[in-house]
Amino acid sequence: MSEEKKTREPRMPKVYHALITFGILILVMSVGIIVYGVDVHVPMFIGVIAAACMSLYLGYSWSFIEKAMMDGIYNALQAVIILAVVGILVGVWIAGGIVPAMIYYGLKLLSPAIFLIAALLICSITSLATGTAWGTMSTMGLALMGIALGLGIPAPMAAGAIISGSYFGDKMSPLSDTTNLAPAMAGTDVFTHVKFMMLPTAVTYAICIVVFGVLGISYANSTGAADMSAVKEMSDGLAGLFNINPLLLLPPVIVIVAVAMKVPAIPGITLGIISGAIIGMIFQGESCSIGVILDVGMNGFVCESGVASIDDLLSSGGLMNMMYSISLTIIAMMFGGIMEKTKQLDVIVEKIVRIAKKPATLVATTELTCVLSNATMPEQYISIVVPGRMYAETYRNMGLHPKTLSNALEGAGTVTSALIPWNTCGVFILATLGVSTFEYFPYAIFNIIMPLMVVAMAFLGLTVADKDGYRMTKKGQAKKAEEMSKAA
Repeated sequence: MSEEKKTREPRMPKVYHALITFGILILVMSVGIIVYGVDVHVPMFIGVIAAACMSLYLGYSWSFIEKAMMDGIYNALQAVIILAVVGILVGVWIAGGIVPAMIYYGLKLLSPAIFLIAALLICSITSLATGTAWGTMSTMGLALMGIALGLGIPAPMAAGAIISGSYFGDKMSPLSDTTNLAPAMAGTDVFTHVKFMMLPTAVTYAICIVVFGVLGISYANSTGAADMSAVKEMSDGLAGLFNINPLLLLPPVIVIVAVAMKVPAIPGITLGIISGAIIGMIFQGESCSIGVILDVGMNGFVCESGVASIDDLLSSGGLMNMMYSISLTIIAMMFGGIMEKTKQLDVIVEKIVRIAKKPATLVATTELTCVLSNATMPEQYISIVVPGRMYAETYRNMGLHPKTLSNALEGAGTVTSALIPWNTCGVFILATLGVSTFEYFPYAIFNIIMPLMVVAMAFLGLTVADKDGYRMTKKGQAKKAEEMSKAA
């Protein structure tokens, strides 16, 4: 009997076992997305099947594999709840005029003399307000590309400014699914994550402003009368559809204050929903009644202004519209749970971390893994989920705070997706802005510099935090010692 039990013990996987599982996932994802243009969900589920079959081959029981999937899903439940709450918030904020007001005032920043900087700022504001780079590029981006043509600014250069601004907002907005997904994979909360990202992101963004400012000067004196009709049409359309007032910017301020005061993510976002609903009812009247708020919270806002760009941008939000991201998160975590519990991730990570013996090297390795994930499993979400589950335990064992990992995931996983021609993001940008990846690549300044900035600051200790959350710099550790001595 003891011999029989021994033969039934699961085997420790070899590296080639894990590589076969990943190889099947990469192959199916690539064929599904690139060849057939399908959504990523079912190819991802086929990857789950491959991981389960390999686990059975290694000797694991089905009950163990099923529990591994459930544990993986459980690890992402906070992100799932936040995504659901964010969906409600976006619907309420659009109906209440909060998102339209942010876009409206962003458009007022536009000036032909500083077009590239203005495009960067406008797309940043829009993406921060909506939490979506794709939505920003397909609406504001299209309008700005038309203006760039009238100004004589090269299309790749304009696209670079639009992409940089769009991904800045996508990376930093608490409304973005990737901004919620990265901390969930790392094991921290969204507000801690956003706050820790601010330093490297702010420095990278400042470099973008300088670069686009210099590039803009080259064309400032060679432009004629700019065709601003697209921007005017959108501004007038927003003003005609909503009662625009500066006080509508109050709900975003409340959420920002909540971040600063370290309010947990779910109650902080809920404060944004409540304040948005109240101020929306005050300024929008019957078009934002209690019944409307309940409906848009569930099904999202449907805009019917007659202006295509406005309708495309503002027909969004709602719990049901978040189900795409929620369902993908669940399926991806089924895969991650199996790979983690059956140690298929461990054997790969063990090989990799042999060269990553220091925190900064580990961050650099994570960044490289995210880029390779974007290239081999060409979907932005997967480049966050898979490396996140691969390295979470390694960061903990090295005594690092989870926000170090979440920052690394967003610093490369989110932004480099736009730099891969066959990634879903690269394909979308080509179809939307009409500029290929190879053309806009040199001008996607934010997307290029961001991962490099995270790595550079890691070696300075600025993007590495110890288990107590203090940056691993002399100043950060001195602050830790001071606060601990006061507490003692």
